[in-house]
Amino acid sequence: MTTVFSGNAQAMSLVGFSAVATITLLLCVMTGPDRDDLDEFYTGYSSLSPMRNGLAIAGDYISAATVLGTGGVIALFGYDGIVLALSTALSLMLLMFLLAEPLRNAGRFTMGDALTRRMPGRAVRIAACAVTLAALVPLMLVQLAGTGQLMAFILGFSGESLQTGCIIGVGALMISYAAIGGMKGTALIQILKIVLLLGSGMVVALLILNRFDWDPGALFDAAAQNSGVGSAFLSSGLQFAGGPSPDLDMITAQLTVVLGGGVLPHVTMRMYTASSARQVRRSMSWAVSGVALFVLVITVVGFGATALIGRKLIAQVDPQGNTAYLLGSQAAFGRDVSSAETFLFTTVTTAVFLTLLASVAGMILACANSLAHDVFAARVQEMSPRREMTVARLSALAVGIPAILLATQVQHRSLQPLVTLSFCLGASAIAPALVYSLFWRRYTRTGLLSTLIGGSLAVLVLMPGTNLVSGSPVSAFPEADFNWFPFTTTGLLSIPLGFACGWLGTIASGRRKSEEQRHQYEAVEGWILAGAVRRDN
Repeated sequence: MTTVFSGNAQAMSLVGFSAVATITLLLCVMTGPDRDDLDEFYTGYSSLSPMRNGLAIAGDYISAATVLGTGGVIALFGYDGIVLALSTALSLMLLMFLLAEPLRNAGRFTMGDALTRRMPGRAVRIAACAVTLAALVPLMLVQLAGTGQLMAFILGFSGESLQTGCIIGVGALMISYAAIGGMKGTALIQILKIVLLLGSGMVVALLILNRFDWDPGALFDAAAQNSGVGSAFLSSGLQFAGGPSPDLDMITAQLTVVLGGGVLPHVTMRMYTASSARQVRRSMSWAVSGVALFVLVITVVGFGATALIGRKLIAQVDPQGNTAYLLGSQAAFGRDVSSAETFLFTTVTTAVFLTLLASVAGMILACANSLAHDVFAARVQEMSPRREMTVARLSALAVGIPAILLATQVQHRSLQPLVTLSFCLGASAIAPALVYSLFWRRYTRTGLLSTLIGGSLAVLVLMPGTNLVSGSPVSAFPEADFNWFPFTTTGLLSIPLGFACGWLGTIASGRRKSEEQRHQYEAVEGWILAGAVRRDN
């Protein structure tokens, strides 16, 4: 099975990429907010229906790192990849049942709003903004660096300058989406992305199942046989087999995804676009359904890639397996590809390209909103809406340009540490802060700052010592070995430390502060938990 795409497929993909870039930019211009309308820029007036808002949430949640990275893990490690995909769906379900409604009730525009509902203060907003940037910038780098690699792989060029040019061009487009379209414009792009991604993926999955007479068992057996590791492909632990404690490493990695995935700021900001608690529940139902369908699709495509191409060849093309989703889609058509199948493959590549565009646009918007609203607007007592809107758009530039420059520097490194860093920060700092601030009556400002700072520092100290950064052939720095923490994620220590820092900070505040916070929480408890009233500050 060849891994080189035909000239027709490359030409049609280039046309598809150009069409998508033009159409989506036009959508952002047409739906962009007025210069002095903050509610429209930050929330789109909460005007999206539950179905459209749910699709936008699913679009934000399913990033290019999820499509390409999870597909690669499934193709290379079988059962472990399925568990990872299920963990991503479980994380969104956890957000749906535990945090979605309180977040919508407590916040207005950003995570800083939700955290300062009961503990006002500029220090809390600055800490929230810092954690937002620390959690999302690494994911942006992954998507941007992946843009150059994806374009080179599909279009068949290998020059570093061309890949760098793709990163810069696409990055500029993503900044434009966030700055011009605001929440409503990026939501429309996310909806278009998720419909295209799921639609094309379902067709490919059905074609793969057809190749195996609609028997999933035959597909799994063929994948195991063609994996080179036999039955181990269908058993747990293959991905972590080289570590000293593979079972513990696997459990920690899945726990990090479950706790960290759903609380990342570019996902939680979509909670504020719902007009009521009922609307956010219905939106999350659509989002969870979309993600669950995606899990089924990517499982079939990932196993199909291994069954039809072979694990060895997938690893030769990309040791991380990031091209497995595209290779599996290509293999689904067989050797003799018709014009209709070439068009379908073009739809798949265009969907992945749009996923890259939409994912980074959503992350840039979340960072820009936090910078403008939590840092700059909070510093000025009476900042006019027009000025805050201008600051938000300039913040998109301030975040996007350094991200583009950094992406050009890391494009040839393994990007898995950056993905893991984001999820670890979500699980170790953001998740404890949200759980405590929304549900613990005695939680204090000192406890909140301790959670955000302590959880983040724990991740940043432990992450360089993991085997994803050094000490293995597929690490970010394979030529070095400063691996001293024998796990692929920091969650085993950083998650308990994040929760412990919040508890210790609250205890250290003293009984009087805790009682004051308890009374303050009781004053807003109805707003947070039941949505009785929604304040505008």
